[in-house]
Amino acid sequence: MTLDVSAPGDRDIVLTRAFAAAPARVFAAWTQPALLTRWYGARGWNLVECEIDLRVGGAYRFVSEGPAGNRMTQRGTYRVVDPPHRLLHTERFDDQSYPGDTLISHEFRAEGAGTVLTTIVRYATPAGRERALSYPMARGIGEGFERLDALLTGGTS
Repeated sequence: MTLDVSAPGDRDIVLTRAFAAAPARVFAAWTQPALLTRWYGARGWNLVECEIDLRVGGAYRFVSEGPAGNRMTQRGTYRVVDPPHRLLHTERFDDQSYPGDTLISHEFRAEGAGTVLTTIVRYATPAGRERALSYPMARGIGEGFERLDALLTGGTS
């Protein structure tokens, strides 16, 4: 299963990927720290701190560590929590990689015995999106999704 990436308009990036697991399992992998720490991040990066208050108005904080020991912190607030269908939250990196809050929507749609996950990342500015596209973002997300797929199908993650 491959990751489809598109960039409609001037502030959005849309990511779509199918998983061979029911929406409830995919949703849980996005919202339970014990599962998130097993797959979230690009190859060589690990989620070393994961705090989630999964409710509307609740906050999350992720700290990822790279192969050289460098750390990256992202945090945000949940605006919609509709298990196992939808999550909507803000995102901000502590290093201000992108100006302003990014708004991220995840839709978990049942398809057969699996799930199609569509994520829409809306940056605060067109410049923020362009900056994100200049990074190896799609590769990193794709690698994380490979780890998620392995977790969901019982492989190693």
